[in-house]
Amino acid sequence: MKIKRALISVSDKRGLEELARGLNELGVELISTGGTAERISKAGIPVKEVSDITKFPEMLGGRVKSLHPAIFGGILAERTENHLAQLQEQNIEPIDLVVCNLYPFAKVISSVDATEDQAIENIDIGGPSMIRAAAKNFKYVAVVVEPNDYGAVLEELRETKGELSPKTRKQLAIKAFQHTADYDGLIYRYLSDYSADNELFPEFYDYRLKKVMDLRYGENPHQKAALYQDLKINEPSLVQAEQL
Repeated sequence: MKIKRALISVSDKRGLEELARGLNELGVELISTGGTAERISKAGIPVKEVSDITKFPEMLGGRVKSLHPAIFGGILAERTENHLAQLQEQNIEPIDLVVCNLYPFAKVISSVDATEDQAIENIDIGGPSMIRAAAKNFKYVAVVVEPNDYGAVLEELRETKGELSPKTRKQLAIKAFQHTADYDGLIYRYLSDYSADNELFPEFYDYRLKKVMDLRYGENPHQKAALYQDLKINEPSLVQAEQL
């Protein structure tokens, strides 16, 4: 599938200008929201605001921006005759690429001074919805959630004159679902811990572990092993230590 139109909405703006410039050079039309659109525009790169597409302004302090059929119809439509005809009837154009990462919930709750209201305000709604919609439709749409993937995506687009392979789109979709699953799990754990009714032995217990490194071997020399860190624990530990 050739990438002609991209929706970009990111909290982590690392590499944003380079990505937007690269897509623009490939002839991709850019759509964006709020601060992301402002950053792209300041870099001198053409971009359309989501509100220009939806004909509806951002509201509720930014809580409602992209949640609109003009956006989600473009993301979720299969590139079939039937779906494309329905888009045309509603004057909706397809969106081929979604670049999105989420409000920094983990960073906010890691602060000892963070309040419940601050945490709740950093629960992203539109972002996960866009990511999941694009990931569901990976046969026709690509989704990128990690700034570290921008370079590889641009490289493939340049090599193929604007296309991403089915394999790449599926790999990106898997990473996207992992991204939203981790995000929702973190919110669940935070609210569960914050609740005054939290039980000593809850009905469900959820871990979020991140790989730190591969180990030379496991319990026995012939076994493989790796070290994982529990991201819920912020206290100093050997897992967090840096070898000098």
